Amino acid sequence: MGDEIWILIPLAPFILGGFVIWSKHQQRMIEKQSEMTAEKAAQYAAHTERLEERVRVLERIITDKGVDVADEIEKLRDAPLN
Repeated sequence: MGDEIWILIPLAPFILGGFVIWSKHQQRMIEKQSEMTAEKAAQYAAHTERLEERVRVLERIITDKGVDVADEIEKLRDAPLN
C-alpha cells in the first residue's frame, strides 16, 4: 500500500493544475450567469415601468368625467410608443 502512493506524487502537479483551470472556468461561468441575470432583471424592470405607465394613463382616462373616452383612446393609438 505504501508503494502505490509514490506513483501518485509525480502526477500531483498535473492534478493540481487541472483543478486550478477547472476552478477558473467555474468562476467565469458564474460571472457570466450573474451578468445575464442582472440584464434580465433590468429588462423586466423596464417592461414593468412601461406597463405601469400605461395603467396610469388608462386610470386617468377612466376617472376623467369630462373627457370623451373614445377620443382619448384614439389619441393614444396614434401616439408613438416609447
